[in-house]
Amino acid sequence: MTSLQKELRFLVETHLDFIYDQEGYLELDRSALARRLIQIMSLDEGCLKPVVHESLWDEDDIMLISYGDSVVQEGETPLHALSHFLSTHLAGTTNCVHILPFFPYSSDDGFAVIDYTQVNDALGDWDDIEDIAKNFKLMSDLVINHCSSRSRWFDNFKQCKDPGRDYFTEADPDADTSEVVRPRTSPLLREVETLEGKKYVWCTFSHDQVDLDFANPEVLCEFVQIIALYLLRGVKIFRLDAVAFLWKELGTSCLHHPKTHEIIRLLRTLVEHHTADAILITETNVPNHENLSYFGNANEAHAVYNFSLPPLLINALITGSSQHLKAWQMTMPPAQAGTFYFNFIASHDGIGLRPVEGLLSEEELDALINTMQQFGARISWRAAQGGKNKAYEINVSLFDAMQGNVQGPDKWQIPRFLSAHAIMLALEGIPAIYIHSMVATNNFQEGVELSKSNRTINRYKWDQAELCSLLDNPATHHAKVFSLLTELIRIRKKQPAFHPNATQFTLHLGDEIFGFWRQSLKRDQSIFCINNVTDQTIVIPLSSINLISLDKWVDLISADEFDDLHKDLVLQPYQSVWLTNKVCV
Repeated sequence: MTSLQKELRFLVETHLDFIYDQEGYLELDRSALARRLIQIMSLDEGCLKPVVHESLWDEDDIMLISYGDSVVQEGETPLHALSHFLSTHLAGTTNCVHILPFFPYSSDDGFAVIDYTQVNDALGDWDDIEDIAKNFKLMSDLVINHCSSRSRWFDNFKQCKDPGRDYFTEADPDADTSEVVRPRTSPLLREVETLEGKKYVWCTFSHDQVDLDFANPEVLCEFVQIIALYLLRGVKIFRLDAVAFLWKELGTSCLHHPKTHEIIRLLRTLVEHHTADAILITETNVPNHENLSYFGNANEAHAVYNFSLPPLLINALITGSSQHLKAWQMTMPPAQAGTFYFNFIASHDGIGLRPVEGLLSEEELDALINTMQQFGARISWRAAQGGKNKAYEINVSLFDAMQGNVQGPDKWQIPRFLSAHAIMLALEGIPAIYIHSMVATNNFQEGVELSKSNRTINRYKWDQAELCSLLDNPATHHAKVFSLLTELIRIRKKQPAFHPNATQFTLHLGDEIFGFWRQSLKRDQSIFCINNVTDQTIVIPLSSINLISLDKWVDLISADEFDDLHKDLVLQPYQSVWLTNKVCV
């Protein structure tokens, strides 16, 4: 055994000592468990030494989010059709792709996994996945909190046999679960008939999504086996779905448990000793300060979803005030080297509202919700303490969310939509663009009626021929948005000041403007990102931006040059400018 392997075993045992502490695990051989986990990952045959605080990314990284069947073509597997669309329309634009759960499932559009080791044959097979992984950095969901009630594991649970007999979290129906935080309104416990009689299993999300019990080390071993398989198939980025709910302990909120954090640290240790550029991203749709805890001390998640960004940015653009967006950004600490913010403003889910708790008042939340409902949005609810239901998320396509402002629909939909993306693309972190934003898909109301699920509103399945025809027709809003957004991305990818970890400072130019300054890691490029979030023309003296007079300043978006810094910067409604002293093309 090499010194590096000895160090790895010590690290894994240290994680396990915390997760499976002495109380309740007197007979557990942690050393044997550590050796087993290391063998599952084939790290006993050789392992890498992680480089501490190394950034595995740069300004070229742009993520596309898509279901495996967001684009379909008759006669082809959906994954093959998606691969074709990526290569023909997005090659050179995006270099990373998140394919949402592509496994056999029973509900929740993939997030109730029946078999983690197989590709849903309605989408394709592992060859299709590996083909995409050859051309793009591939992100896969690790649906780690729960699995389908139709899985083999749960069938075995009901039959009281292995594997599965002890894989699920059980609770006494009379136990006090009042402190448990829930993202849904359904009952927490589900009654199940087993060969040993009635049992009550924990279901955080739905009764078809049964929570796994990581207090059983066998469950941990199963998921390490799954991670090893995904790495073998080309996955480089793991999205830890709903991971905040992982560890259950009655008498607590069962959210952000210290042992949940330790499990993430353990998984990172195993993954980074296996693959040098593998990344863990935590999906924790919770208030902002709780979300940031998943960075740990740059030893936990490589990245966290920036969940507060979508509702705050949309709020700014419909109210014409950047007050709350600006105040939030000023509180955001720079991501440490070796970590980054995962920025998004639209996804397969809705616009989460928990991340703006304490950031927007109840009145402001109501105004946001009411405005979105004017534009066709649906509202999903969660159970809150005291037996009340609270709005959990707004379900709407981002393009339709930008139809107007709090006064109603207007003529600025496309400029407003592009402004949202110009802001996201320029912020510290790596931007992720949902495929339905990329092509400006409208609300899929018919899908909601058919599925009875609000989230279907933003999960349309495009026929590839129809979509390509729309994108080839410059008169359609799909083509206009796609062309302008693609150009914004092209510009962004060339600028070192947009490195995910480049310096960022907030500018104070009035609430009508959301502005910030980025500086490259080498300090040779500055970009002032200035965004009019109103439907009015705004005039700003260039002297108020503190541009260095010895430099030549150019707007990267319009290519306009600013030689006289005593003049004014005139911003049209929802216009964004990226003023730089060094143009990189």
